[in-house]
Amino acid sequence: SFTETNVNRSALREFDGLLLRKVFPKIFSSSLVQHELVGNYSQLFRIPGSEPDLEPYMLLAHIDVVPADEADGWDAPPFSAQELNGFIYGRGTIDNKQSVMGILQASEYLLERGYTPRRSFYIGLGHDEEVNGLYGAANIVKLLKSQGVKLQYVLDEGLAVLDGIINGLDGPAALIGISEKGQATVKLSVSSAPGHSSMLPRESSIGILASAVNRLEENLMPRLFGYGPDIICVLFICRVLERKPDTNAFVRTTTAVTMFNSGVKINIIPSYAEAFVNFRIHSAQTLQEVLELVKSDQRVKVELVNGFDPLPISSYDEQVFGFQIIKKTVQSMFPQLTVAPGICVGNTDSRHYKDIQKDIYHFVPSWFKPGDPQRFHSVNERISIQNYEEIVLFYFQLIQNNDIRKLPPPHSSQHEL
Repeated sequence: SFTETNVNRSALREFDGLLLRKVFPKIFSSSLVQHELVGNYSQLFRIPGSEPDLEPYMLLAHIDVVPADEADGWDAPPFSAQELNGFIYGRGTIDNKQSVMGILQASEYLLERGYTPRRSFYIGLGHDEEVNGLYGAANIVKLLKSQGVKLQYVLDEGLAVLDGIINGLDGPAALIGISEKGQATVKLSVSSAPGHSSMLPRESSIGILASAVNRLEENLMPRLFGYGPDIICVLFICRVLERKPDTNAFVRTTTAVTMFNSGVKINIIPSYAEAFVNFRIHSAQTLQEVLELVKSDQRVKVELVNGFDPLPISSYDEQVFGFQIIKKTVQSMFPQLTVAPGICVGNTDSRHYKDIQKDIYHFVPSWFKPGDPQRFHSVNERISIQNYEEIVLFYFQLIQNNDIRKLPPPHSSQHEL
């Protein structure tokens, strides 16, 4: 996907017709599975359960990827899925083809075994998540709403297993996202009198705007990691997390200046300068609160280009079905992991689903070590062959674990699932 109106339609058609339907024939031909295309390219599957009174759940992933160019320095062609030293290289291997293929492969295995779930579930594969999901996920939700569908919970991409990413943590941790950051793109602009560079004014539009941008970068948004009787410990943890961009995003709303435009000629002082700033809004803040913190210099015009609030925080206590099923599936596969709730720092298709289910979770058991998060939307995106197999097994077990009617009492053996 390039923009909301510019997606590679031929590639989407090929992925559906030449790959998915050939690799996963059972899920497309089974009389048990109800399938339809939504918005021409997104896929919606419904696998009805034998006990229709059990509320269904939904697994999400997205088909589209961001562009990639081999000339940028890839070790293997970005659309080759080449295996190299135990890894599969390719655009989308961690965002988010591993979920697409993992969900479908697990479902295919179950159908081949003659499996019929007790609890119905849906699979939603959006085709334009990278450009806001307005034609894929949004239309899937409209269809589900028109059918009166209510979901037990939704599971989407967003967080993963972090190994060596969080300083001070003894061992890897599986973070299950219980909220998703909001976003705001803000335009800052300054207008002033133009002039010749030989007779420069005291202040220029570029200078005023540059100072404003510098203040934004120097004055970070407030820490929002939490407060309470253990405030000293919280502040210490915040300082540890702030040291790395990977984990600083868990602590606060982040500020990224992404564009700065001004000037048309080397000897003309421009009358106008503009910059664009992207904020990823922490779950403890609102869009409006962020905008109020941005406004400071009356000479700088602040305009909201687009934005939305963070997703509400989903339930995650010991009696919440969705969170506990995901958690116990992770623990059964990786007993050595610490499992904890977290905040999804990116934006996903699942924000479109908030009207049909408030419990939205973000997790794929992709295993990230230092340097791996920087592969997102960058060169040498890859996944280990072993990790992909683990992802398939995760969905394979998760689907079956959802077949209980209710959670066992707290502190019961996980083998009761």
